[in-house]
Amino acid sequence: MNHTTSAAAPQRTAAPAPGAGLSGFPRRSVLAVLVCWLLVVFDGYDLIVYGTVQGSLINDTGWGLTKATAGTIGSMAFVGMMIGAVFAGRMSDTWGRRRTIIGCAVVFSVFTILCAFAPNAPVFGGLRLLAGIGLGGLVPSANALVAELVPEKWRSTIATLMMSGVPIGGSIAALVGIPLIPAFGWPVMFLVAVVALVVVIPLGLRYLPETLAPNSVVAPGGSAARSPVGFGSLLRAPYLGISVLFAIGTLVTLFAWYGLGTWLPNLMQLAGYNLGSALTFALALNLGAVAGSVLTAWAGTRFGPIPTAIAAAAVAAVALMVLVTGPPVAVVYFMLVLAGVGTHGTQCLIIAAVASHYPAHLRGTALGWALGVGRIGAVAAPQAGGLLLAAGLGVNSNFLAFAGAAAAAAVLIAAVGVKIKKSTAVGVSNV
Repeated sequence: MNHTTSAAAPQRTAAPAPGAGLSGFPRRSVLAVLVCWLLVVFDGYDLIVYGTVQGSLINDTGWGLTKATAGTIGSMAFVGMMIGAVFAGRMSDTWGRRRTIIGCAVVFSVFTILCAFAPNAPVFGGLRLLAGIGLGGLVPSANALVAELVPEKWRSTIATLMMSGVPIGGSIAALVGIPLIPAFGWPVMFLVAVVALVVVIPLGLRYLPETLAPNSVVAPGGSAARSPVGFGSLLRAPYLGISVLFAIGTLVTLFAWYGLGTWLPNLMQLAGYNLGSALTFALALNLGAVAGSVLTAWAGTRFGPIPTAIAAAAVAAVALMVLVTGPPVAVVYFMLVLAGVGTHGTQCLIIAAVASHYPAHLRGTALGWALGVGRIGAVAAPQAGGLLLAAGLGVNSNFLAFAGAAAAAAVLIAAVGVKIKKSTAVGVSNV
């Protein structure tokens, strides 16, 4: 493990299935990981779907939305995600992963479906906030469960691949939006969440294992003891510095990723492209993010998650800066693919590093902390994009802002690497 533990009080977690061992993947573990991944796909769809309908909400609803107010509504889901990530990560460490995952999935599915029937902008924004609570809670809970189901040597790789579900969901949103929005209008995009509610959640009820309370340990003689859990444990030695850096690194990374996800179709329409072309640019971004999940899983295993994350963030920053120069269309597509690889790949690697760095009884809380604080960036990004446009600063102002965030992520992750090396030197951690 990448932390110090007491030999007299080993961590006690439930075996994922009869006959499960540390050297392989039992069948039920594979099915559980697959279900978690499918839920993350719908999580990604529900996050990105707002970007695909934003232009329609501004132009076709009669709600009186402006670019600034549309950005505010886009932020509502991320406010909910911030709440959900913080509390669900903590709850999954206390109540168990399965109940938290299923509960979050039901919440985001139901309130996403209700968005299709919203009569006005305030109701729509409120429903997006409530859906966001489920969306934000799902990812740290699912990643914490998966980390317990796979052999330790595969933990970083699987955590990175798990997050491929987010851009795959975003790609699905862009793909289905191209034919469905012109034919049926924006509400149909939110009804897709019915599939999660009636298909994937029942699979979760069947295949996700119950876990023992992850903060339970077995003391000598078999008596149960409790390890300290909660945010207080993260914000004191030996975890304080690394917890703060992980959180701020997540914040700027999510600012870049969700800023692009929310505004890219509208930005490309403002640049003169029609809706179909604008959505294909969003598709390029999300396909790049899918590729980034795979590439960074391989590179993170080979070179380590921290060095790979630094490189990924730098690639994203450079790609977004190139967009500011007004390159040919083919170059725009390629730079958006690289931006997807870099921004989402960086976030995947941060999650992998967090999942590997903390002990099991703090893992869900740590993931919730990093993603919860990080959602501040996701909240700020749609709002910032809208304000920059409303101020008349043009499309390039958005690309510059997101490029700056990616560059900041590279610097912060480098600081994480320095901190980990220092910790290793004094025997606190060997991440």
